[in-house]
Amino acid sequence: MARPHLCTLSTFYRLQFFSCIPVHKKRRFMLYTWEINQREKIFAGLAVHSMHHSMLESVLGSAAAAKESLIYSYGRSFNGLAAKLSDEEVDRLAVMDEVVLVFPDTPPQLHTTRSWDFLGLPFDNDRKIIGARFYNSMNFHNTTDIDSPRDSTGHGTHTASTTAGRVVAGASYYGLAKGLARGGSPSARIAVYKVCSSFRCSSIDILAAFDDAIADGVHIISASLGLASASPYWKDPVAIGSFHAMKNGTLTSVSAGNHGPERGVVSNPSPWLLTVAATSFDRKFVSRLVLGNGKTFTGPVINNFGFNGTSFPLIWGGDATNFSANSISLKSRQCLPGGLDSDKVKGKIVLCESRSSGAGVIMADGVGTIMPGQILNNIAFPLPLPATMISREDINKVLEYIRTSKYKATILATEIWKDTMAPYAAPLSSRGPNRINPDILKPDLSAPGVNILAAWSPMASPSVYKKNTRRSKFYIYSGTSMSCPHITRASAHVKSVHPNWSPAAIKSALMTTGSLGTFHKHLIC
Repeated sequence: MARPHLCTLSTFYRLQFFSCIPVHKKRRFMLYTWEINQREKIFAGLAVHSMHHSMLESVLGSAAAAKESLIYSYGRSFNGLAAKLSDEEVDRLAVMDEVVLVFPDTPPQLHTTRSWDFLGLPFDNDRKIIGARFYNSMNFHNTTDIDSPRDSTGHGTHTASTTAGRVVAGASYYGLAKGLARGGSPSARIAVYKVCSSFRCSSIDILAAFDDAIADGVHIISASLGLASASPYWKDPVAIGSFHAMKNGTLTSVSAGNHGPERGVVSNPSPWLLTVAATSFDRKFVSRLVLGNGKTFTGPVINNFGFNGTSFPLIWGGDATNFSANSISLKSRQCLPGGLDSDKVKGKIVLCESRSSGAGVIMADGVGTIMPGQILNNIAFPLPLPATMISREDINKVLEYIRTSKYKATILATEIWKDTMAPYAAPLSSRGPNRINPDILKPDLSAPGVNILAAWSPMASPSVYKKNTRRSKFYIYSGTSMSCPHITRASAHVKSVHPNWSPAAIKSALMTTGSLGTFHKHLIC
């Protein structure tokens, strides 16, 4: 049986978008040109690049200007180019006979063990990464970014290991979810294409990765990313790249997005894509707050610390405004960095009015935090200090307790509870209908995407607080980014059994054999 080769467009979970418009008002554009003919494919490395350079030179006026403008020349698998151009230059290029369409570079975003047993899939021996490329045309960096295929923030490592990670005994996130970890297809080989920095993703980088991946001959492409909202196919880099992959016999599995539970917000709606929603898993991570009067409140937080029963005083963030730093009450109520007065907060558990990374409490020497959260989601987030998330109603009860009592409180380390209602659609998972083409139903399939344990980059912080110096080989993550690689593995399994099947046949086989209901005979919706 042939081993499938998987391609992972490896990116990072939390992105900050910004734009810098230079004085000369040149922006980055993608020009999509006519399909490469057979002769050009033979000489793609030279002929196509020369044609693109000539097109730019005819508009920009010199070979030097064309060379400076050109960012990518796509020619290995499809015909197009990316360049820095003014609006006037774009208008002149757009009327050329060779040009099919032009669109600006837009920033796509990310959609952030035992799940394979939960799905009931078999596994076999491990293998290795067989290729790695990286793309950073924007030349963006922060203190963790590197010009290398290596993953510096964890998202790509997590998704790749979910699909094809090796078998590892005793895997856990600081003792949580401990057991035998394995990817869905440990024998599959992976080619990694890193297309995002921690600052942002780039459409033209994504297209460059598709161009390379198709030419490299990968069998399945897994892309846990997409535009913030659905766009016409001809403006969507994932739709364009995956279309050419499909024409070359390669199926692309993508995430549906994390903008649920609203309707009509599904990303990656192209009919040739296998678009994956997220469902819950049969375990949930619960942290408990125990007040001095014996009342207990629970919430979904990954808290590896706890106080071992030791109690500490409570304080509401609004009572600890850092006036010396010209802070305002809103900033302290939300426990934002710099908003809390250390003299008032030190050694106390802080009640906050909004969810955060915990950085503000740590900076003010607080020992723990209580935040509001959407309890019904059962989506747990790792935090770098003892913490719990409780409902808004319970936040008000705790605030009343602070106002009327001198009792202390304690926070217990996270426990694992069985979620007997799983699987159900994760509230964060983007829903249909498909706003681009309502006749095409999207998402196509769902898979576990909540509280998934998988491998983590040793370069990445294990929490959203970037100054957290702890490092972990595994991490618990949620999102359609996590559900996508589950379906990638299923696609690879079908491909290995039926190597001559088309992407459409593989997609059809998975969709027509998937289950419509939960264990409780209710539809997943």
